[in-house]
Order: sequence, then structure tokens, then C-alpha cells
Amino acid sequence: MSGSAENNSLRIAIAGFGWWGRHMVNRLRQHDSISVIAIIEPVLSVHADIRAEGLEPLSDLDTALARSDIDAVVLTTPNPVHEQQVIACASAGKHVFCEKPLGLTAASARRSVAAVESAGVQLGIGHERRFEPAMVSLKSAIDAGELGTIMHAEAAFSHDKLIAVPKGDWRTSKAVAPAAGMTAMGIHLTDLLISFFGRVKTVQAMTASRSLGWETGDVVTAQLGFEEGMTATLSAVLHTPHFIRMHVFGTRQWIEILNESHPDTPGGKVNYLVAETGKDTVHKVLAWEDSVVRNLESFAAAIAGQADYPFTTEQMVHNIEVLEAITRSAEDRRTVEISELE
Repeated sequence: MSGSAENNSLRIAIAGFGWWGRHMVNRLRQHDSISVIAIIEPVLSVHADIRAEGLEPLSDLDTALARSDIDAVVLTTPNPVHEQQVIACASAGKHVFCEKPLGLTAASARRSVAAVESAGVQLGIGHERRFEPAMVSLKSAIDAGELGTIMHAEAAFSHDKLIAVPKGDWRTSKAVAPAAGMTAMGIHLTDLLISFFGRVKTVQAMTASRSLGWETGDVVTAQLGFEEGMTATLSAVLHTPHFIRMHVFGTRQWIEILNESHPDTPGGKVNYLVAETGKDTVHKVLAWEDSVVRNLESFAAAIAGQADYPFTTEQMVHNIEVLEAITRSAEDRRTVEISELE
């Protein structure tokens, strides 16, 4: 791990001090092997808040990339700048962890991946839901064949955390945050489904504007057809009480996961149900765990050469292919083949 092997600590700068950047600082405040060295924030009026956290504010990314005491950069910045920032970090020899989405088009994601692979640095991605114990158990059950032949999956990720965002904010823009809640929530679902079932072949999607008046809409639903033959539906609603669900149907069993809280809210329980014909439904209750930090720890372990990062770059790019296909399908009201984007 560049520059940090001596004390076995990964030294990071966080780019962006908005909702998620502040969340990252809170999560890592007492971490024993990941140290937040500085916050990159061009809005100078926020620097007093950064100093109040006991951290050093930097006004631009280049300053951070020039420093030898920073090993990696965590990007919690608006969607359109992810590609240029990932490439800048890679060019400077810095490991980079990018909040979702990696890009807004498949071509953009491919350029980012090419840059990190050429530079030999580690790329991390902000899909923390793979690290939830319930999702780990579900994937293990799928991989072991416990569900039988996989038939279909239903996934939902909805909440009202963003309803106070003003209409001019980048999150409300179709160009910057396409397909309603896809870049905020839905892309986590497609990442999970890809990790379970492999590559998507076809996409059919719709968006609607029901309450918020955002240009991008506030409801998205999509149907996915996988190369392996199973199907899935997903939805993300930006103005409704919290609801997070994953349900996978197999010929032998179905498994349902219901999360009582958002990944950024400690303490919520997770309900894990397993059903099999002729047997009582098994209901387990799992405690909340900090999957955000687990992801960052996995990123740090990969940098240190201790373990492979559980996301392949092929999966990262494919998830953006699916995002682009959902965006096109919702716009054109047609079925989109992933092969169109290759």
C-alpha cells in the first residue's frame, strides 16, 4: 500500500463534504486502520465545518493528488465529474474509491476502468449493500443451489430522504441523475442482481413524475432479462416511507430480505425469510451492520494485497451498461438490448 505500509493505515482524502461526504467522516471517525487526512471541498464557506471536525480542508483535487501523505481518494462528488476525477487520481498514482455511479454511460465507465488498470491502482465502488450479512447469506444460498432453479427476483429501494432537495439541485436533473431514482438507489439493486445472476441481456423501463416535480422524475421501474434466463423487476421511489426489499424465487425455495433502515442509519433490523413447500417459513432477524465501512475496509485490504476486492471491473462496467439501458428504455419506451451499448 503506497506510503502507508509502515503504520498499516490507509490514508485517504474525501472529495466532497455534502450529505454522503459527511456520512463517510462520521463512519470513519474512530477507525483504527483508515485515516481521513483531508477533505477536498471547493465551496469555501464549508471549510469552517471541516475544520470543526478536526480535518484539513483542501480547495481542489490537484492539491490532494500532489501530497505524499494521501494514499487514496474517496469521491463523494456529483455524478458527471466521476470519470474525470477517477482518471486524475489514477494518473497521479492514487487509489480511488468512487461513489456510485461509476459513470453515466458505459463508455465513460470503460474509460475510468482503463485508467486505473493502466496505472495499476485499486478502484473501489460505493455499492455497500453487497456487504450486508443478509445479502452475503442470500448469495451463498444462490451459489450453493439451495433455491433450486432461479426463476425471478423482485427488488425495491425507496425512501423520502431526498424530498427537501431543491429543484435546481443536480440530483433533480435528467442529464445528471437520469431515470428518477436509479443513480440514487436503483443502481444498488442492479449491482446486487448482477452479483447474483451475472450479465443482463435485455431491459424494459419506465419513469414517472408523481410528486416532486423533478425533471428526472420520482419513480422508476424496470424489468431485466438475464443471459442465464431468469428475470427480475426493480423499483425505486423517491417520495415514500422507507422500503428496502429483495426477494428471489427459486423452484425449491424463495428467500426474502426486508431492511428496516437505510444503510446510513444504524440500528435497524433485517428480516430474512426462507420458504419451502410443505415447511414452515423460517424467519431470522439479523442485526444492522456497517456495510459502508465494510466496503472501505475491503478496498483497503485489496490495496494492501491481503484479499481480492469482491467487485470485478467487468461487473462495475456492466452495471453502468444496465443503467444506460434503463435510461434509454425509459426515454424511448422500448426494450433495450445490452449488446447495443457494446
